Order: sequence, then C-alpha cells, then structure tokens
Amino acid sequence: VPFDPWLRAAMADGELPKCCRNRGGVQRVESKLRASVEKGDYYEAHQMYRTLFFRYMSQSKHAEARELMYSGALLFFSYSQLNSAADLSMLVLESLEKSEAKVADELLENLGKLFSLMDPNSPERAAFVSRALKWSSGGSAKLGHPKLHQLLAVTLWKEQNYSESRYHFLHSADGEGCANMLVEYSAAKGYRNEVDMFVAQAVLQFLCLKNKNTASLVFTTYTEKHPSIEKGPPFIQPLLNFIWFLLLAVEGGKLTVFTVLCEQYQPSLKRDPMYIEYLDRIGQIFFGVAPRQTSSYGGLLGNLLNSLMGAGEEDDVDVEGPEDVNPIDLD
Repeated sequence: VPFDPWLRAAMADGELPKCCRNRGGVQRVESKLRASVEKGDYYEAHQMYRTLFFRYMSQSKHAEARELMYSGALLFFSYSQLNSAADLSMLVLESLEKSEAKVADELLENLGKLFSLMDPNSPERAAFVSRALKWSSGGSAKLGHPKLHQLLAVTLWKEQNYSESRYHFLHSADGEGCANMLVEYSAAKGYRNEVDMFVAQAVLQFLCLKNKNTASLVFTTYTEKHPSIEKGPPFIQPLLNFIWFLLLAVEGGKLTVFTVLCEQYQPSLKRDPMYIEYLDRIGQIFFGVAPRQTSSYGGLLGNLLNSLMGAGEEDDVDVEGPEDVNPIDLD
C-alpha cells in the first residue's frame, strides 16, 4: 500500500491523527535521537530531547512528550548517562503532572522502572520518588498509590535498603512480599532474639493503617517462612502468640478480649515502647476505645495502658481520632 502523502506531511509537521500519532511522529524522531546517542553525542541528544519535550507540551501533546522522554531516559540509562536519564525521568513526571492522564498500572510500572535504574544515592532519585508518589495519590490514596509503593519497595529490597523498602511495603497491599523481605531483613540485620519483633512491628503498623487483611498475610507468611521460628501457632515466642491472638480479636471486635490480651502479655509489650502507641490506635479503630486526650486513661483498659507506659510518665501529645490515620510515626 503506498504511503499516504498527506500522512507523510503530517508527520513532518507533527500533526498526526490520534490513532497513529504516537506510533508515527514519535518513532521517527526517536530513531534520529537514538542514532545521536549511539554515536556518543550525548549532550546534543539530551538538549534535543528537552527541546522536543517543550515543543510537544506547548502543543498539549502530553502523551507524545511522555513517551519520548520515557524511551529517551531508558536509552540514556543503557549508556550509563545517569544525569541525562534522570533529567528526562523528571520530564516524564512533568508531563503527567500537567496532563489529565489517569493513574494506570502501565504508567506506574514505567515510573517504577525509571526509579529502579536511578543512582540510589542521587538527590534526583529522592525528588523523583516524592513527585511520583504525589502524582499517583489521586483519589483515596493520600500517601501514594499502593501499586507504586509496592514497585518502589521491591527495588529497594533488591538493593538491600531494607528500612526504606519496609516503609513502602507498609503503604502497599503486598503482604507476602513484605513478609519475605522482613525474613531477609531479620536474617541480615537482626539478632536471633528479635525475630518476633520484626513481624510484630509490621503487623501493628498495618493495623494502625486499617489494613487488617495485609497484616494477617504478613504474619502468616513470615512465621511460616522464617527459619528461626518453629511451626505454630502456638509459638515458643510469647510476642508471636500475642500478635496471633490480636489478629483473631480484631476480627471479633470484642473490647474485653483485647483488654485481657494486653494484660496477659505485658512483659512482651514492654519490649518496645512504641507498642503501646500502636495498641492505643488499634483500640480506637477496631474496638471503639475513645481517643486519648491526656496522659491519663480511664477504666480497665486505661489502667492497663497506663501501667504499660510506666508510672509517672508524662505525655501531653493529643492523639487524634481514628479517622485521621497517622499521627503515629510509622517509618
């Protein structure tokens, strides 16, 4: 079939119908830029990418701009031109921010790919993550889209940056991945007598974020796969038994069960001073406990929580109600 002369002219002017615009104009320009990079003309190619980006954006061709910057960033990464690649990665984000593109798995996966190729120690990577999460947070995901958090978490896990990986897993829905990372984290960085604490903190934090299904999956997977934990429940470690019972209690929603659990496992709960903060929040979310307004609690549960915190401790920080998810630092 002969090539339509109108289409050829339209490509040259950048005026393509929507059905073939992305395939035609962008691909032709892309091949020329690729040739420049392959010849080693990195600076010239980088500047041309930027020029084309602003030209496309001025014409409201956001998808074309995004696709060209994404392929260009991957090309520069493949030639170890990390600064140019990072710059084009930021332009990918700019095109998303200025367009009305809806959050979609493909776009999130592209952002995750760019993140995985960036220098872990570069300031551009930190800025990229912040902006990417903000863009992805449309709708109900205030702290960023769970899918993007999961992609970031997996990359950081591969880099053995367990602490940062853990944070992003916490805001994802990937309980199994989180548990497997925690098993490795515990083996690499923890003491043998802390194997229970790694998963306990994660489960409590997931519950504070009202994510009880992921909390349960993390606990089940971790306790099944950790080589230092004997098959249970019940478990040798009292703290693991507490978490197991707590997850059951959350399903039932009975305050008396929650209170008795906290009372029976006081020695285990005193191992980390943050546990009481998490349990205070969990009590509000799942058991209808009133928010704490001062350093003093009332009633049976209040006496118990006060005893866990230690006599004479002062805490003037008001804790907000359960609808405001996160005054507690979950990092």
